[in-house]
Amino acid sequence: MTVADYGYDGGPTSAAGTCPARVLGTWGDYYRILCDEGEGIARKKASAFHGKPDAVIPTTGDYVVLKWNPHGESRILETLPRHSQFARAAAGSEGRKSQTIAVNFDTLFFLTSANQNFNVRRMERFLSLGRTSGAPVVVLLTKCDLVKKKERDRLLADARDHAGGAEVLPISALKGTGLKALDPYVRPRKTLAFIGSSGVGKSSLVNALAGDEIMPTLEIREWDAKGRHTTTERELVRLPNGTLVIDTPGMREIGMWEADEGIADAFTDVEAFFPQCRFSDCRHETEPGCAVKAALADGSLPLDRWLAYKRLKAESAREPARRAESTHRYRK
Repeated sequence: MTVADYGYDGGPTSAAGTCPARVLGTWGDYYRILCDEGEGIARKKASAFHGKPDAVIPTTGDYVVLKWNPHGESRILETLPRHSQFARAAAGSEGRKSQTIAVNFDTLFFLTSANQNFNVRRMERFLSLGRTSGAPVVVLLTKCDLVKKKERDRLLADARDHAGGAEVLPISALKGTGLKALDPYVRPRKTLAFIGSSGVGKSSLVNALAGDEIMPTLEIREWDAKGRHTTTERELVRLPNGTLVIDTPGMREIGMWEADEGIADAFTDVEAFFPQCRFSDCRHETEPGCAVKAALADGSLPLDRWLAYKRLKAESAREPARRAESTHRYRK
């Protein structure tokens, strides 16, 4: 197996004695990597990262420059540029720090299941972040075998109404239904990232696509339909057909991080009314000739959609001030 089989399409590294590699998983300071020389364990070279604010700390899915050691730990010298990245505000940081969830994927999938997990507000938050990732976003309505067709169609219509034009596909990993719709994405050397709450079926979908039990799974709790964490670390796995999948732990929070542009893309139906307002600087509050107020009055713009847009925009607007405050405290 070569690093090219794991999606790398760049050339050789410039430094003598080094080679490109891909990070398959991370555990504290240790990285599981694969390069043309083989698979092994690596750590970062301290002088290459410490004290260098522009150095990008590698994570699962990254391509790196590696000093290969066939007899022990290899050394990571540099993180190569990423072509896509999904990041959120780190849990508990109140928007002051970011957490990178997945990198270097060709398609980003958000999974929400057809049970109590289904939540269009959570989906809107994800899409607002996902639209800034640099890769196409697809929503998967999973576990459709749990509901009758009428309920499935209702959930599907609701998801599509709030998806901002993103593709929404109904599937059941258990029954195998709907998986053919993923064929355009499940291709050799292409990397897919699966993101969603615990219990929505991310690992089950990996197993269904692989045709084998390659990821552990757990049943959800029946009394509240909540999942338990099966995947505890981000891991990149290769399916038998050569497709690469980044399976991520379940996320309870999806905090906004540099999502202003993504919010605009996820809410094109909302912002389509703005040019119709009488005044170009309309705040959509008390101004006469406001197209948003008119759309809310006649029902062409659902009130919940407008309120969700305003909440996300307000949260996104607070981020720069929070980060500036955090930087100021650090410097003091």
